[in-house]
Amino acid sequence: MPLNALTGTRIRERRARSGLRQAELARAAGVSASYLNLIEHNRRRVAGDVLGRIAAALGVPPEALAGEAEADAGAALREAAAAAGVPAELDRAEEFAGRYPGWAALIAAQNRRIVQLEQAVEALSDRMSQDPHLSAGLHELLSAAASVRSTAAILADTPDIEPDWRARFERNLAEDTARLANGAEALVGYLDGVAAQETGIASPQEELESWLEAQGWHLPALEAGADPAALAEGAPELASRAARALARDWLEQYAADAAVLPLAPFLAVLRQDGLDPGRLAARFGTDPAAVFRRLATLPAEAGPVGLVICDGSGTLVFRKPLPGFALPRFGAACPLWPLYEALSRPGQPMQARVEMAGRLAAGFDCWAWAQTSYPEGFAGPGVIRAHMVLVPSVREAAARPVGTSCRICPREGCAARREPAIMGEGR
Repeated sequence: MPLNALTGTRIRERRARSGLRQAELARAAGVSASYLNLIEHNRRRVAGDVLGRIAAALGVPPEALAGEAEADAGAALREAAAAAGVPAELDRAEEFAGRYPGWAALIAAQNRRIVQLEQAVEALSDRMSQDPHLSAGLHELLSAAASVRSTAAILADTPDIEPDWRARFERNLAEDTARLANGAEALVGYLDGVAAQETGIASPQEELESWLEAQGWHLPALEAGADPAALAEGAPELASRAARALARDWLEQYAADAAVLPLAPFLAVLRQDGLDPGRLAARFGTDPAAVFRRLATLPAEAGPVGLVICDGSGTLVFRKPLPGFALPRFGAACPLWPLYEALSRPGQPMQARVEMAGRLAAGFDCWAWAQTSYPEGFAGPGVIRAHMVLVPSVREAAARPVGTSCRICPREGCAARREPAIMGEGR
């Protein structure tokens, strides 16, 4: 059990709060008062059975005295200070957490809440700036509101209107009011609803990605040779025909990749050689894109791996996110992603360490690869698709600053910015 220099201080403060004298606690714990005095003044380390007896006498778990909870709370306090940019006494975070656990828990909880709210704002901002469904919904509301206002003005300003016309205007007013109420209710449901099944207007791509996320992105049945089409048709979460079609395509590609890169040998080589898509592709005689997709379908215990795929227009056609690396649901992503650098140079491998903008900037190692295929032969158009795989970075190296999309990126002075941000400081 890890101990730190404040174990004795915690014992002393717990004893004082319990109203015990030092001699009483020493007797209950089976140690001498002088030895307990040295412990309480952090002059003797305490562990094992002695710590257990002292904790039992104080009625607390040993972990509370050993400082494990304070260590976690201290890390949360340092995270909150870093996010707020406050020059706090970081080296005394555990001491503060030990002395004032309630205040430490409050600060940590508020920091978590701030992070959650910022993520919600980013998601809603993304929708408001790019979502065609939202744009159509707002247009419907404004149209209904204008119609209600116009009809109400006519009725209010024309007291001697003929009965037939008044009845017609009143009927129109009732219909427009109902349209306005229904539109507002649908819009609120769209913004508040998280589950695609509740809103009923999730895109097929979102349906597929939500289903894969619920499966952990790894499908043992498919690894065992299950029929991709049957697996897609048997998934009730894939409500729309378009989502099932996308699922069939993805699962057929998954099965093809698994045949070329069998799970057990692939994991063995990955553990031996490390994550180098080019080397892995050479070992198995395939292209890097297949390796990228295979990395994104490994079991969770293999480690966190994110995947982004875009077509030749730059539109994201597949998204497996990672915590700290936000992916836009609508519209264009950050043009500084290695994904788009690879898109402009098909066949040339790209590798970079990037740092995602945010209150707590996170670093990621990225590999990107784009390739051109000719499904209709050389006489047909070339179809370009770019892949980018990313993992949390553990290296201390220079990083390329990137964001999610310009509309919600807080970075200032970015040469690649397309438009001002609607939140943060990126103006």
